[in-house]
Amino acid sequence: MINVSFHGVRGSTPCHGDDTRHFGGNTSCVSMCVPGEVPIIFDLGTGLRYFGKQCNGTPSFHAVCLLTHLHYDHTLGLPFFEPLLRADTVLEIYAPKQPDGRTIREIFREKIQPPMFPVPLEQFAARIVFHEIGDDDFSIGGLNVRSRFVPHVGPTLGYRVSFGGASVTYLSDHQQPAGDEFTMTDGARELCEGVDLLIHDSQFTNDEFAAKCTWGHSTYDYARWVADTCGVKRLALFHHDPSRTDAELTSITDRMVSGTRAAVFAAREGESVDVVTCSA
Repeated sequence: MINVSFHGVRGSTPCHGDDTRHFGGNTSCVSMCVPGEVPIIFDLGTGLRYFGKQCNGTPSFHAVCLLTHLHYDHTLGLPFFEPLLRADTVLEIYAPKQPDGRTIREIFREKIQPPMFPVPLEQFAARIVFHEIGDDDFSIGGLNVRSRFVPHVGPTLGYRVSFGGASVTYLSDHQQPAGDEFTMTDGARELCEGVDLLIHDSQFTNDEFAAKCTWGHSTYDYARWVADTCGVKRLALFHHDPSRTDAELTSITDRMVSGTRAAVFAAREGESVDVVTCSA
């Protein structure tokens, strides 16, 4: 059994208030747990703090992050991840290679240091290991991972993780092509084809996309098209716009359910879903 938990489901910036309380206001962070395997973390948004609270105190804690890209809404949670305060913690971070030649470690050191943050990255007790990847296929224990570059603003990866005949794809930030015709890159299709659970960018309505078509994100209708085109079993609408209210998300999700072959739901902070494997 693969357990997938949502710790942060928003894009762009954290938000809070009575009108976003149901779905939550933290930015992108999802965990994936398989018995006997190291936990996988998709992205390091502000939701990471809450996953860290669940894990803190675990002896010799070891986790692997599959980081899509380096924007703040996907990395801001790292210095607030409580297991980093323990010397017996190991956190491995896989992230996209950068075209300017800078290493991922160098970039995080620039972000997490005074005056932008009071504690330099090197002063955290845990061991943080960085891996730079691109269009790759690799294993993490018994988990098979596929990473592919996908369209966004800056180098961005999507991930597909498979175990026991089941699979989960994480496409948090995915640039929908401009124009009336929906298409997708070969890499994105490889990630999505026949997957059991697709967690997909769905930040904009069609009207919003018309004015923000170069911002690197997708509409609800495009996410549904990707799911139907690729034969996805379940679609989690994700990376909710920070201005989207609970009522609006509920209304949009109700519309998506109708006429979509995949089972559709809006990702909600604090909720978990199970993906059944052949061995379950």
